[in-house]
Amino acid sequence: MKTFIKRSHYEKLIKPYIGKDLIKVLIGQRRVGKSYILKQTIELVKKEKKTTDKNILYIDKELYEFDGIRNYEDLIDTVQKRFKNIKNKKYLFIDEVQEIQEFHKAIRSLNANGDYDIYITGSNADILSSDIANSLGGRYISFKIYSLSYTEFLNFHKLKSGKKSLLKYLQYGGMPYLINLEENEELRYSYLKEIYSSILLKDIVSRYEIRNLVFLERLILFLADNTGSLFSAKSISDYLKSENLSISPSVIISYLKYLNNVFFIHQVSRSEVLGKKVFQTNEKYYFNDLGIRNALIGYRANDIAKILENLVYLELLRRYKKVTIGKLAKDQEIDFIAEKANTDRVYVQVAYKLDHEKTIKRELNNLLSIKDNYPKNLMEVERKYKLWCIFHQPWNAKVFV
Repeated sequence: MKTFIKRSHYEKLIKPYIGKDLIKVLIGQRRVGKSYILKQTIELVKKEKKTTDKNILYIDKELYEFDGIRNYEDLIDTVQKRFKNIKNKKYLFIDEVQEIQEFHKAIRSLNANGDYDIYITGSNADILSSDIANSLGGRYISFKIYSLSYTEFLNFHKLKSGKKSLLKYLQYGGMPYLINLEENEELRYSYLKEIYSSILLKDIVSRYEIRNLVFLERLILFLADNTGSLFSAKSISDYLKSENLSISPSVIISYLKYLNNVFFIHQVSRSEVLGKKVFQTNEKYYFNDLGIRNALIGYRANDIAKILENLVYLELLRRYKKVTIGKLAKDQEIDFIAEKANTDRVYVQVAYKLDHEKTIKRELNNLLSIKDNYPKNLMEVERKYKLWCIFHQPWNAKVFV
């Protein structure tokens, strides 16, 4: 087994469920490190349960040796043969389980047996669709896996926190394998484009039987160029018509859903700051990894504000259960509302430069118009370059205001 750098955050999340009668499901975009977190969990199981390799089966559906496992019947047959003479607790780990047809039937059966502790990964949100979730009877716990956070990026690349390190993170993103490549823009972006192609062809085109690949790629480039902008499927359709490309809003909605399902992008809705209404039109879209976004259209200095907004969204997503855009009266907006529960909320405004009184007043007035006692944070980056603090220290407004 290859060596790996431990990602302690996920170990802490998964550890309490080891040995519990729940299927552990790790989901996230392709190549964000799910496989290594699964291997990290295997080592943790060995340590916590004092078990050995004979009680563990690791199936990687991307390896040729497991190519014969095509459906749930093949999976059950493989597991039963492997553990034929094992009487005590058995630990099953399956990487990229969505490659096995009707996998949930096998997982449900093995889990009901009571002899198996099961861990699976998937690169598509469909593996937790309502039908499959119902089939598993609610006997699962899911963990969303993301590319490296800024703290993890520093650890993986052996860097000290500061302006130079943050700029590298903004440019190349957090795909874990980048530590194996020299710091060369052409080399790294070529690798990231390969990930993009793999996601496009394996996770979207093949799975959803996409016929209009040209449009899908045009749509992705549009999202990259307009990261963090408010728009609807209709507004995208209208724009494309101006570019002599006629695509209906319903097709655009479907394609956006597919991109969201494979965790390539995140669709972020707007919600009323002082109410519970969630608006169904004019969402924002952010990329799951900025490096891939930059590899597609280039890392441009004049995009710094939208890149930073994307980065803050991802960090909030790692820390909070729900993140939305806040809508105030008179078309005013709060960049993000992040919530863990009804009693745990934070408001965040992100600004690259606060060098004009008008800008400062606008950003502050939006926050001050919210009449509740939840934390309200205004982040400014350019002059003191303090934004990096929110990624490298516990969430504390005093650190970066």
